[in-house]
Amino acid sequence: MKYMGSKNRIAKHILPIMLADRKDGQFWVEPFVGGANMIDKVDGNRIGGEYNKYIASMWQKLESGWIPRDDYSKEDYQFVRENKDMCFWETGYIGIACSYSGKWFGGFAGQVSTKQGIRDYQKEAHKNVMAQIPNIKGVDFRHRSYHELEIPDNSIIYCDPPYAGTTKYKDDFDHDYFWQWCREMSKKGHTVFISEYSAPYDFECIWSQEVKSSLSANGKSGGSKNSIEKLFMLKSV
Repeated sequence: MKYMGSKNRIAKHILPIMLADRKDGQFWVEPFVGGANMIDKVDGNRIGGEYNKYIASMWQKLESGWIPRDDYSKEDYQFVRENKDMCFWETGYIGIACSYSGKWFGGFAGQVSTKQGIRDYQKEAHKNVMAQIPNIKGVDFRHRSYHELEIPDNSIIYCDPPYAGTTKYKDDFDHDYFWQWCREMSKKGHTVFISEYSAPYDFECIWSQEVKSSLSANGKSGGSKNSIEKLFMLKSV
């Protein structure tokens, strides 16, 4: 699913690093599952946490067999935007799949005239989600904030939180609290990986690469910018 800040393009680079020492039966846990563009490439036991109740409900329904429409109108979009609680899972789908750049209700994306002809962004998004569904079968999707998620012992935890200084879905995200939570999870025996542009002094960068993204370390969003994506772990003591 196209999703603002998605790590789909770098998954092939960082997943081998994170899964290198994975043991049989070990859980893969994503407290910020978002567009599920990482968890859909992992096998075995998987838990996907999501703070946005609409997106969490959407993934639960998609995993259990729900098929969304591919022809929502701009009027449908506006109605759902103003009446989000009528159907949580459909709101979750429309809010992302029918929006520009996968930004939560960031503007209706339908048919657009391009140099290559008419492009239907909504049908493209629907096709991508339908292709993704077989790969999320068996994922335990949960509506939880990251620090409320019940995590099995000795799990691999991959965090893709709202980046500091960029567009966020939760404006009051406490980054200091998040990094402290990562420290505590690491000390409890979990293997914790974090995607971010920067990290506190006691975390080390284990991978980095320049990528084009709709997010940027300069604090702006939209368009296409070059940023250095990084993967961090707590330094060994």
